[in-house]
Amino acid sequence: MMDEPLVLALDDARATLERAGGKGASLARLAAAGLPVPPGFHVTTAAYRHFVAAHGLRERIVEIAAAASPDRPETCESAAEKIAALFAEQPVPDEVAQAVGAAYAELGGDLAVAVRSSATAEDLPEMSFAGQQETYLNIRGRSPVLDAVKRCWASLWTARAIGYRARQGIDSGDLGLAVVVQELVPADAAGVLFTADPLTGARDRVMVNAAWGLGESVVGGQVTPDTIVVAKADGSIVRQEISDKQVMTVRTPAGTREEPVPAELRERPVLDAPQAAELARLAVAIEELYDRPMDIEWARHDGRLHILQARPITALPGPAPAWELPDPKGRYVRGSVTELLPEPLSPLFATLGLGAWKRATVEGYKSIGLPYFEEPFAVIGGYAYYNITYTPGMLARMMVAQPLFLIVTLPRGLRAAAQRWERAHAAYADVAARRGAVDTGSAPAGELFAGAREIVEEAARYYAAVQGGVLPAAYISESLFTSVYKLVRRPGDPPALTFLLGFDSKPMRADKSLYDLARWGREQPGLAERVAHGPVEEPEEFAGRFAAHLAEFGDTVYDLDFAKPLPVEDPAPLLRTVRFYLTGEAPDPHERQRAAREQRELATRRLHTRRGLRTAFARWVLRWAQKMAPLREDALADVGLGWPAARRALHEIGRRLVVAEAVADEDDVFWLRMDELEDAAEALDSAGRTPVDWRAVVAERRATWRAQRAVAPPHALPDGGGMKILGIDFSRLLPGHRDDGSADVIKGVPGSPGRVSAPVRIIHGSDEFAQMRQGDVLVARITTPAWTPLFALASAVVTDVGGPLSHSSIVAREYGIPAVLGTGAATERLRNGQQVIVDGEAGTVTLVHT
Repeated sequence: MMDEPLVLALDDARATLERAGGKGASLARLAAAGLPVPPGFHVTTAAYRHFVAAHGLRERIVEIAAAASPDRPETCESAAEKIAALFAEQPVPDEVAQAVGAAYAELGGDLAVAVRSSATAEDLPEMSFAGQQETYLNIRGRSPVLDAVKRCWASLWTARAIGYRARQGIDSGDLGLAVVVQELVPADAAGVLFTADPLTGARDRVMVNAAWGLGESVVGGQVTPDTIVVAKADGSIVRQEISDKQVMTVRTPAGTREEPVPAELRERPVLDAPQAAELARLAVAIEELYDRPMDIEWARHDGRLHILQARPITALPGPAPAWELPDPKGRYVRGSVTELLPEPLSPLFATLGLGAWKRATVEGYKSIGLPYFEEPFAVIGGYAYYNITYTPGMLARMMVAQPLFLIVTLPRGLRAAAQRWERAHAAYADVAARRGAVDTGSAPAGELFAGAREIVEEAARYYAAVQGGVLPAAYISESLFTSVYKLVRRPGDPPALTFLLGFDSKPMRADKSLYDLARWGREQPGLAERVAHGPVEEPEEFAGRFAAHLAEFGDTVYDLDFAKPLPVEDPAPLLRTVRFYLTGEAPDPHERQRAAREQRELATRRLHTRRGLRTAFARWVLRWAQKMAPLREDALADVGLGWPAARRALHEIGRRLVVAEAVADEDDVFWLRMDELEDAAEALDSAGRTPVDWRAVVAERRATWRAQRAVAPPHALPDGGGMKILGIDFSRLLPGHRDDGSADVIKGVPGSPGRVSAPVRIIHGSDEFAQMRQGDVLVARITTPAWTPLFALASAVVTDVGGPLSHSSIVAREYGIPAVLGTGAATERLRNGQQVIVDGEAGTVTLVHT
């Protein structure tokens, strides 16, 4: 045994998988190739075996491990405790201690290092085993380094490692563990990168994730990093998503800790273009060295880039199209409820949430006697789509059912739309209140899961009532009035839209509430300055008033996916609106609404003075349209009514899973599928079961989600293939159809009249709200009621998806700004800062060349 080296230089050619483990062998290969790897050395598997042999531990370890069963977690825990005690009792043999001490001294004496385990079964393409052993950061001094090495050795025998090894059929008889000791890079920024697209498998680009501080916050999923997609060919940035990076991992004398990112850095890009290009160059070199796509960890210090680790990507998809359809002959479209789902779905919403919406949708179609799809929704490329694959049989059944539906069912449903919504709202509010009253700290995990599931099911039924009643009633009544009004309108009369503006709704009340808070704040000496330069500890009275606003309006969703924080949990975007209102430069929403209301009332009075059958019919339709106009926004604004209670329950399950070492962060609960979470909840409530370790799976799913988010979903699929039914291409009639017009003109659907020239600001989600500036053209995939504060800043609104009665259209009209909706590709074709002309009447966005 002593013929084998106990310690090897980092770039030593003898640092093979058997001697240095997977991580160590990979680092040796990188260092030998001259790549910028931090200096260090390997403590080989021979050192581990020497430790075990010197103290006669082998037979005892094998005996203890053999008694453990992966189906009985308590036996794995017991075995791990016994083996840990054996390791703790024994000193590191003198030969090993001297070799490690000498290698550490050669690094530079009292140097801070990272001590990482390197297993012989880790980091292999066919076995994603990473994360089963340990890493210790900011270790300084000979004795602490030796202690960290011994703790790494012991990590070979944790309960999870023992159980994993048993499940995977890995022989425990002659295992060895190596340790890598490297100079710790005092990173000011770090992250991971992929040398191929994790979503599509495309090999022509590099995807980089970057955050401030050490890279542990990125790897562990504690922070949403910047995402930069770089072309391999020339190092140019193909796409860049700058996130609000709220936490960072930093060094401390005792190791590391998480702390808030300084305010001035949170939304600043971590990497500039030359650094992103340099990272891509290094990534290509590493990929060529290994001759396969790689997953690489990197760090930056004083402007220099360092490679910390590289391993083959274990779950890279092949070169299949990104938008692979569930049914190759199927037709799919994004609309209605998917307007509230602008981003890829979390795994939990895709299974629990979309499943509930499926059941509610099917029941809705059954109740009105129309044919329905057994699978009305599909998840394609991570995004939610409606299934509209009408077969000849379905079309025939629809034609048979249509007369009864149009003559009896539809009119009855339209008349009862408001009452149906009120009943559904009351039922939803009751479930949310009852489940919200549960003591999450003491309730069993299974009960918490059941409560969250009940809320989601009721939310889906509520939305079905809105979709089947309020929405069509609002659309039909406005469209019918607009058509009838043309027959009775006289020269000098206002447009039809005047009759439908100035109403109150939950989004409008929320906007006025923020304005009132700011107006009060301007009267408080010094408060405006303190709040305007956050983050601040707001005065108690300000905090109390803001909390009251959140209590009333904080459940309005940014995104229907319950994995996304609500305003009550993440009020930062609202505070930015308050800061804008504090400047005194914003129009008064009370005055804006008052003016619109007076114009509406005047126009309505004038219409009521006229006679004639057509005018009488127009007045009747108008009463209906004016009743439904504000109801639509109220109904949609409350779709997240139960989300605070559901998220509290799910977060509590997540907290318990963190304690059980099944996930790294309580938010990871949303990255499990429904069946996985249900099983985890059962395990938490069982004295004899330990939840499965999902940390590696969650990290991979988060990476996939980030890649999916970087791709704009087509409004209709197949993309460019149309949706021909009985020979008619209905895709050309849908909002969001990709009709690019000319190279300088993007065509969409007119949403709100007006014409303005201003710079573009693309906003993908609430984490980017701070990038919005007064006078910008707000460009988004879609908007939801919680986006309303941005309309106070915007000079115009442009969306990829949406129609004349979408949220974007309704709110833009109230704010008196032009809107062009359903462009299908505005977020792809436009760039931040680009000057455009938005024509809300023509439904066009024209690029301005300077």
